[in-house]
Amino acid sequence: MKIKIIVGDLALDAELNDTATAQKVANILPFSGPFDTWGDEIYFTIPVESELDENAKEEVETGDLGYWPTGRAFCIFFGPTPVSPRGKIIPASAVNIIGRVKHDAPRLKDVMHEGIVRLRAE
Repeated sequence: MKIKIIVGDLALDAELNDTATAQKVANILPFSGPFDTWGDEIYFTIPVESELDENAKEEVETGDLGYWPTGRAFCIFFGPTPVSPRGKIIPASAVNIIGRVKHDAPRLKDVMHEGIVRLRAE
């Protein structure tokens, strides 16, 4: 499923994968709310509950979209977190990979001060 991630005046194209967790996320769209940052990660609580699945990872890539069961949070990874060793992106703990930003994920660094994120189906 194609989605749009909007933060301030930045709109990014992304795609949710075909997993049970990603489907639960798709079912709550459209969604908007405040977000927090942790290094080069934007995350925000969503009304979805899911356990770790077979796609769960403890190391992610730039542009990965994750669901963090511990915080019931949607995560957008675009660079290192405070626990990342050089050249890697490490979440606080394992996340389900639910999709990917198609292009320009590092541009989120420019809008981290905005405070509100919007997700919508495309």
